[in-house]
Amino acid sequence: MAINFEMNAELRDDTGKGASRRLRRDGKVPAILYGAGEEPKALTLSHIELLRNLEHEAFYSHILTIKMGGEQAKAVIRDMQRHPSKPFILHLDLMRVSESESIRMHVPIHCIGEDKAPGVKAGGMVTHDLIEVVVDCLPKDLPEYIDVDISDLELGGSLHLSDLVMPEGVTLVELARGEGHDLTVVSIHVRRGGAEEEEAEAEGEEAGESGEGGEGA
Repeated sequence: MAINFEMNAELRDDTGKGASRRLRRDGKVPAILYGAGEEPKALTLSHIELLRNLEHEAFYSHILTIKMGGEQAKAVIRDMQRHPSKPFILHLDLMRVSESESIRMHVPIHCIGEDKAPGVKAGGMVTHDLIEVVVDCLPKDLPEYIDVDISDLELGGSLHLSDLVMPEGVTLVELARGEGHDLTVVSIHVRRGGAEEEEAEAEGEEAGESGEGGEGA
């Protein structure tokens, strides 16, 4: 993982809706850190710092370093509550991770080679059936994203979970469930309405030729 995300946090004793509202008015975000067999800790984060980190797609699928004074912990985002209509983060759930225990995380999919795909050059449209996958791995093996190369994909073709090249030590949770779970990841199909438009144009040309013939006669 090329990027390291660190967040400064403060321990807090006051909990409840009233305390959380006061924190938000002061530009803070209430959070909870739990897991790895340790007692949960109520934290306070900087809203500005959190928003700045959220600009990076990798932030959602990375192991974060949470600094709490002289103490720090490795954690991942487990849940995030957003305001329904304003750009505010209301609460953040962080789960501690252990280097020796596997974790399950949502990891984004990046499609590459779209400009080279024969299906696209033939006028097809790329459909992204999945934009992320759930992986199971040790924290040290957690990928930032999964590349899907569609540079050889023909019109009408598709790639499935079983076609993905996974890093060593990383498995796909959905695919591990067995038969019937090899979901489509990306496909290239004929643009909707394309065939009908071509037929309509052809019929229009034939009608025009017939009309011209009638006038000449």
